[in-house]
Amino acid sequence: MASLRGTLFAAILGSGIVFLDTTVVNVALPRIGTDLPATVVGVLEGQAYVYNGYLLSLSALLILAGALADFYGRRRTFVVGLAGFGVTSVLCGLAPTMEWLVAFRVLQGAAGALLVPGSLALITAAFGGEAQGRAFGLWAGASGATTILGPLVGGILVDVVSWRAAFLINAPLVAVGLWVTLRAVEESRDESATGAFDWPGAAVVAIAVGGLAFGGIYGQQREWRDPLAFAALAAGAGAAVAFPFLAARSQHPLVPLHLFRSRNFTVTNVSTLVIYGALYVTFYYVPLFMQGTLGYTAAAAGLAGIPSTLLLVFFSSRFGALAGRHGPRRFMAAGPALMALGVAWMLRVPAASAAWGFQPGNPATLIPPASYLIDFLPAYLVYGIGLTIMVAPLTTCLMTSVPVRNSGVASAINNAISRIGPQLAGAAIFVAVTAGFYADLAARIPGLDVSAADVRARIAPLNRPAPDLPADQVAAARDASTRAFRTAMLISVALLAAGAAINAVWITDPPRAGSGTGGSGTAPG
Repeated sequence: MASLRGTLFAAILGSGIVFLDTTVVNVALPRIGTDLPATVVGVLEGQAYVYNGYLLSLSALLILAGALADFYGRRRTFVVGLAGFGVTSVLCGLAPTMEWLVAFRVLQGAAGALLVPGSLALITAAFGGEAQGRAFGLWAGASGATTILGPLVGGILVDVVSWRAAFLINAPLVAVGLWVTLRAVEESRDESATGAFDWPGAAVVAIAVGGLAFGGIYGQQREWRDPLAFAALAAGAGAAVAFPFLAARSQHPLVPLHLFRSRNFTVTNVSTLVIYGALYVTFYYVPLFMQGTLGYTAAAAGLAGIPSTLLLVFFSSRFGALAGRHGPRRFMAAGPALMALGVAWMLRVPAASAAWGFQPGNPATLIPPASYLIDFLPAYLVYGIGLTIMVAPLTTCLMTSVPVRNSGVASAINNAISRIGPQLAGAAIFVAVTAGFYADLAARIPGLDVSAADVRARIAPLNRPAPDLPADQVAAARDASTRAFRTAMLISVALLAAGAAINAVWITDPPRAGSGTGGSGTAPG
């Protein structure tokens, strides 16, 4: 028997295990590298492939998965995704070599692609109005909770049991998800979908998203010295340009082009690209800077961002409900603006840290914990408030801007963009940060060949310098890292401010009530 609570639980659990597996496995990678034999790939490469192979297949297949859900049935596709994720998780947990684990992780990402857009499509089809906004908020809050639980759960499982338990733990979660989905979730699909499924369009979209994501990840790993990264970006960009023309010629395109006639749908995806590019900076560069330059431990750097996540977990549903009642525009504009203010506060971190006794010439000096209360906590609180205000209203705006029948592919497009944005922005920021760091380092240490491989291996942007370096080089590296960190933060502020402006100017609030059907609000027909 269909149940709203059951549908929400299944949707949160299905997407939650996909997000959880991203963070849990991060903690397990060192032990995986130690325990698993690797013959075809090296240990470090294998660890990177274990992590990135999952993300790449997940990203590349999201839009295909959303279209399959709308075409063949959202409940059916979700069940297949759950079952596939459970099977591939067990295979990962039993993998005999690094190469087999990489292969199983790619398959696991493909199964996960069926769950993320499908979860939002299930909510859209089952809920409407203010209740839908609240449901989206709970979904967003639960997604945020995985960032807290992931490293904690992964660390406990790896230390107490084995790294294999980090994968095998998914099996009972999947079993619960399957039971709830089969009992409580009602089937829904795009009733207007007829004819053959657009497999050529699916292939082009997979090349577009996969090429852009792979190019960004691989290029950054290789410091943009491998032409394969540029070839992947070119292939992805070419496929992205070709896709609209292919869709216009198809009777039943994978992505109906009429979706982009919805102003809110188009603007939300543009702002997602910009804002999620900025999120990359805080989630990647801030912990790296705290550990490598300021001397925080890995645990302290990980715990530093918890206030932001807790705000998202506990208050996201409230702002989702408010967006469903009053419209999303004001929240989508105010949220990124506050996030920009939070990031801007971090521009003062090095000076404040120096005031607390930081001695650049002494590589053993650590930053006193009190500096966190002044330098980072206010930034994380303001940033977290902005993130909480924005996330659920953005999801509400997206899902109410299209007909319910297209909710699967609409969610998938936005999820794919939220993954491409960080990779493309991360690639550009990496180039800016790295170039600025080594130019500054060369100016501070005349005669140092910053292009030499051995120098770059011992002195890297925002990372802790090699322990045997002279004190003056350590001090110069920390100063150069501080300037590089400021560059990254300024880029993030600019992106967030741009996202806030885009939403403030072009997002429109729908009429308060009475339009549309089901969960589609004022969506066009």
